[in-house]
Amino acid sequence: MTAHPAFKPISRVVPCLLVLCLAVSAGCSSKPKQTYYSSSRAGSSCYAKALPTSGEGGLAWGATLQMARQKSLNNCIRYAGRSGGTPNTCKVVLAECK
Repeated sequence: MTAHPAFKPISRVVPCLLVLCLAVSAGCSSKPKQTYYSSSRAGSSCYAKALPTSGEGGLAWGATLQMARQKSLNNCIRYAGRSGGTPNTCKVVLAECK
């Protein structure tokens, strides 16, 4: 009688796990990438940008044009003060709704 090697279940488990991992990763790779700012401006279609004469400015999104202008002006004042600029010279230079 010839002895046959015993069935090794591990030899089939490894390829099955590999196929499963590849199938899961392929399914996840087709999902669209989401940008960072999209969740922070959800529902906001207006934006505004305010700049000081020196220092950093501010960009903001809002539900209305006036809200976006006010937020960007507040951000400009905050960032210009932190960056050593001139917060009292902040002006809205761009404001529009999409």
